[in-house]
Amino acid sequence: MGTDKQYQGYEPFDYLDAGEDYDQFETQRGPHYFDDPYEIPLGEQAAARADRLSAAETIISLHEHAFYFPKNIEEIDDYCRQGRAMTAYDALAASNLDAVFDWHLDGVLRMHSKNGWKFSEVVHDLGIRAADIAKQEFVTRAGDVDDIRQAHENGQVAIVPSIEGCMMIENELDRLDVLYGLGVRALGITYSESNALGTGINDEDSDGGLTSFGEDAVERMNKLGILIDPSHASRQTTLDTCEASDDPVMLSHNGARALLDITRLDADEVLEAVADTGGVIGIQSAPHNVASPDHPKHTIESVMDHFEYVKDLVGIDHVSFGPDTLYGDHVGLHKYMGKNYDKYPDWQDIEFDYVEGMENPTEAWHNIVRWLVREGYTDEEIRKVTGGNTLRVLETVW
Repeated sequence: MGTDKQYQGYEPFDYLDAGEDYDQFETQRGPHYFDDPYEIPLGEQAAARADRLSAAETIISLHEHAFYFPKNIEEIDDYCRQGRAMTAYDALAASNLDAVFDWHLDGVLRMHSKNGWKFSEVVHDLGIRAADIAKQEFVTRAGDVDDIRQAHENGQVAIVPSIEGCMMIENELDRLDVLYGLGVRALGITYSESNALGTGINDEDSDGGLTSFGEDAVERMNKLGILIDPSHASRQTTLDTCEASDDPVMLSHNGARALLDITRLDADEVLEAVADTGGVIGIQSAPHNVASPDHPKHTIESVMDHFEYVKDLVGIDHVSFGPDTLYGDHVGLHKYMGKNYDKYPDWQDIEFDYVEGMENPTEAWHNIVRWLVREGYTDEEIRKVTGGNTLRVLETVW
């Protein structure tokens, strides 16, 4: 549907009185935090083609946080503790997206605890977002593939409720059923820290892989129809997950360790194992995570270096994009977390303001299509990597 969205002007929590029913935080207005958004330059004919493809194809992001963050990033803990993430309806309406895997509050999920990831916090996060979405008609929650296709046809945006780790299920398999019942359709195995399912990337030096409980959890997620994402899991845990799963596995937001040697990215054998399940790998653009030898300053060009490397490695049928962007100061958020959260010590050393061309979901996906057109990709290839590959996987998993 492109940018011809059927948005009627609803703003987050319009059904409540701000300042009375909840504490109000100042956020940006509209998609862009910075005054000078970047656009991939194209000639008139190429730009028209990019616009046509944006309108015609079902465009799906594998990984975003599609809500506004506070303008003053120092308020992030208070904002998240309240549990009212402000879905960016107007910014999504300005995008070419038809569906977004929205990974909710995740690493700042600590409404009821000091260290976060409690089951009550996950339920709180899911429930309040769902209540707000239920009060309007533009954004929908996707429970199956038809919901995504209908969003495309109707000029809406479908959000796929997703959670980046399984810390909160503890040793209770039935909590996976509860999460499915609450709308969750994609789950991470770990979120950096190890849990009862397996080893996270923070513990990769002592990599125990997927546990026996993790194998049971993978089996249950297969039975439920939850898409499995080991993006933050260790090398061995990811390989074990691919071996254990009967369904395709997704890496929602990753890149090639061959281009940037950090634990957050995956080695060739891991990328190949995911593709061998029939799965899909989303290329991310979160600050400082996917620079490349040819483009050491992190911009859309370095992101696309990772895209082309993975495409050449596993084939164009197994790659897409999960930019992992947000509506707010993403670099500022990472610096804040690097300063205040012990597990992100290197995040305070970022030396740029934002990832040029991929500031937020609206800008990122506009430029992804334009970049692919600029580089001569065919319509069919663009269809695959902007949503077709994901739909193929979802038809199997869901």
